[in-house]
Amino acid sequence: MPHSTSQTIAGRIEELYGQPMAALEAHADTNPTGTMLAALTSSHADLQLAERNITFQLQRLRELADPEREIGKFEAGHLLDCARRIAESVATRDAHAKTVSAVLASLHRVPAAPPPPSSAPAVPASAAAPAATRTR
Repeated sequence: MPHSTSQTIAGRIEELYGQPMAALEAHADTNPTGTMLAALTSSHADLQLAERNITFQLQRLRELADPEREIGKFEAGHLLDCARRIAESVATRDAHAKTVSAVLASLHRVPAAPPPPSSAPAVPASAAAPAATRTR
């Protein structure tokens, strides 16, 4: 089951910082406190955990509620527990998604500033070394 909420948030974080999530997480791990990136990647990890727990609890609930399985007092308690855990994880996922989305909406990439003018005298193009071309 794809986790579209965490994938959407990851894409928005990657777009904001211009790097893949793995690189951003590694950078945040080296600077774990006091940065917006660390806060965003931590919230994203919490969001992913909630989504994985929803998936796990739904699978367990389906196993417990299988039509061929007899439901007694013991199984009923497990069914209720799974349903409670699903509700908690959905609330957690939704809270993290709402908060991270609001933070991301308030942030934007700042265009790169043009380089400052050089104080060295300009060299005529014919006297300069041939320019190297850069390819991707």
